[in-house]
Amino acid sequence: MSLLLHSFVAILWCLVIYHHLIYPIIMLRLSADTGNQTESLKTGNEYRTITVLVPAYNEAEYIAAKIRNVASLNYPANKIKLVIACDGCTDNTAQLARKTAQEWQNSDLDMKVIEFKNNHGKIAILNALIPEIQSEIVALSDASALISNDALLIANQHFKAPRLGIVAATYKLLNPGSEGEEKYWNYQINIKRGEAAIGSPIGVHGALYLFRKSLFETLPSDTINDDFILPMKIVSQGYKAIYDCNLVALELESATLSMDHKRRVRIASGNFQQLIRMPELCSPALGGTAFSYISGKALRSLMPFILVAQYLICNWLALDSDIFLAISALQLSAFIMARLSLFLPEHYLQDQRLLKPFSLIFYLLNGYWSGLIGSLRYLLRLDRNPWKSI
Repeated sequence: MSLLLHSFVAILWCLVIYHHLIYPIIMLRLSADTGNQTESLKTGNEYRTITVLVPAYNEAEYIAAKIRNVASLNYPANKIKLVIACDGCTDNTAQLARKTAQEWQNSDLDMKVIEFKNNHGKIAILNALIPEIQSEIVALSDASALISNDALLIANQHFKAPRLGIVAATYKLLNPGSEGEEKYWNYQINIKRGEAAIGSPIGVHGALYLFRKSLFETLPSDTINDDFILPMKIVSQGYKAIYDCNLVALELESATLSMDHKRRVRIASGNFQQLIRMPELCSPALGGTAFSYISGKALRSLMPFILVAQYLICNWLALDSDIFLAISALQLSAFIMARLSLFLPEHYLQDQRLLKPFSLIFYLLNGYWSGLIGSLRYLLRLDRNPWKSI
């Protein structure tokens, strides 16, 4: 029995090390070799029609800036349509959107504000509006994220490739909630660049991504992470997705600890959902994409359970081993410190030389705690409410 437990915990540790160390090193090496994916922008008249769809729930703080941002993008105005979909907002998002849109009423830019009386949820909004879009390309974007000026020009250039289905933008935070959060998102950028180098990025940043409207398939009504399911359904059809660091979505909203926890719980619920619903992503036929999915997203979904399982086994083995007793104590101490770090001012972590190097570790551990809660919520069928912004 003891030998079996030793073997099992060794396997679990190998998975932890592979996911957090070996796989990132592979991806970082690949991302360093990719260089700039954007071809030189050629002049010409071949501009695809693009509809920028912005689902919004209580986004009064950001909606005016978002509209002005899209209206100012470097792309022929008569080739863009902006749709603001107000999903049962309880603030004045719709009124502000209409007022701001009037600033461009004499331009060629087509703007439309659609107001739903009740909150139906983001998936219901996408399923209702995307089939009605006449543009060749759909750009989904968050209300609180500003789009880089030449993003549509770059995306248009990419879509000249007939088998390209998805163009994903890079997600950047204007004001990161913590140093750990900033490091984590920089890490994610390099991971996605590596994934794209050997196949397709595994999921995209929901703040901005573009796809061919003809490839859209109605999403199941209970879909949690549309920014994974929608693009990966297109990839599974044999189309390519590209991740371009020259397309940027700049997040204006600063997430509080509470908001960050809720967001990570929701994402974890979605990760577990897609793990169950999209086994086709593990198909060897997808090559590097399957490798990235299994090594990254799939293992990340299971990681909270892996960490709990190995900790429980270590505690059991600690009854007869001082080494496992020390390992268990270190793990418990790390988790307690990570939880306590949530109650410390961010500047305190930055000023303390002993704690600053652990900011990313604390962020990951707290993320796995949120991930465990989110996965359990999905398994217990507790995530049934409509989408709302967090």
